[in-house]
Amino acid sequence: MKHTQSEIACVGLRAKTGRAVGVVLTGSFKSPRPIVRTELVLATAQKPSLFQPYHEVMDLPWDRAVEAARRAERALDAIAETALSALIADLQRQRLTTRCVGIVGAPERNLAAIGSPHIRAHAAEGVLFRKVLEAGTAANNVRCLSFPERQIESIAISRLGLSPATLRGHLAEFGQQLGRPWRADEKASAMAAWLALYATDTA
Repeated sequence: MKHTQSEIACVGLRAKTGRAVGVVLTGSFKSPRPIVRTELVLATAQKPSLFQPYHEVMDLPWDRAVEAARRAERALDAIAETALSALIADLQRQRLTTRCVGIVGAPERNLAAIGSPHIRAHAAEGVLFRKVLEAGTAANNVRCLSFPERQIESIAISRLGLSPATLRGHLAEFGQQLGRPWRADEKASAMAAWLALYATDTA
């Protein structure tokens, strides 16, 4: 799609282990238009120290595990910043100005209270990959909003003033326009982008 003048774009990202599933919307929150779906690669299984940094140190006491994982977190921050910079630049070439990024991911929680080292490692990595996307967005001087993964649909229904059926109908239309795959992750990303448009329009 070509744009004759600069338009606002909002990006939605669903944080996953080692990556983020993305959807970009433009227009307004009352009339959003899907532009593209994408994926940001942050780490691969070939580099477990970045892909699952807390699994690498899960047998350590929690305070030492946190300290040991900080090097990986810094590296992931830089990777996320670069990946988001490339996406923003690509949108700019399409005459789209990125105004806000909505991120769906694991919410903050008391990780130290989780007794199982393996479950704690999974939980810590969920939080980590959401946080590195937030850091990468901030490093690109773009507004960032975060949404808990289990509540994204209820938040979208409430803030956008839509019924569940209407929201899901719009998401299905986005999927038809952007093509497959169109799974729960893409739908969550689209809702985050839509909420980012809402925040931009109502600021």
